[in-house]
Amino acid sequence: MAKDIEVAEHGETVKDYQDPPPAPLIDAEELGQWSFYRALIAEFIATLLFLYVTVLTVIGYKSQTDPDKGLDACGGVGILGIAWAFGGMIFVLVYCTAGISGGHINPAVTFGLFLARKVSLIRAVLYMVAQCLGAICGCGLVKAFQKSYYNHYGGGANELQEGYNKGTGLGAEIIGTFVLVYTVFSATDPKRNARDSHVPVSIPVINLT
Repeated sequence: MAKDIEVAEHGETVKDYQDPPPAPLIDAEELGQWSFYRALIAEFIATLLFLYVTVLTVIGYKSQTDPDKGLDACGGVGILGIAWAFGGMIFVLVYCTAGISGGHINPAVTFGLFLARKVSLIRAVLYMVAQCLGAICGCGLVKAFQKSYYNHYGGGANELQEGYNKGTGLGAEIIGTFVLVYTVFSATDPKRNARDSHVPVSIPVINLT
């Protein structure tokens, strides 16, 4: 079992991992690097695909369980299918973009990493802009291809189940987002010797729950 601290020959304690230096608050040099813009494109496309697939899944579920059509949940993807759509998309997209942009795909993750000085202010702001634009375009594609379903079923927006108020829903979202960001921080902690193999796996598990 790996230890965080080992004893050197001269009695000094040394770490078996290296904490990366904090990212500069303003790093203007990033604006002149192609890798930075490639990362923005990756975040944009990943968020677009994530919203496109998941919103279509939710709309499809609502259509299949529409009481006006006389259908039931047994004929559709079901709640578990929606969870798998979210978790599966995150799994694939994080694997595809982790080496390019870090695979944030969520402004909450980007903001948390900025507060921890893992990314600069410029990168954090432009990442969140790219993510929001990707989400807008993803939902826009859904509306363009399935306009009648999109309008009829509320654009695939989340709704509170009967018996729950808005405060309960807000609390669930806060707790879920906290656990997501905490998982990202834990999976990318330099103290984890095998962290690289767990990052894309641990994030979709949170989405499935």
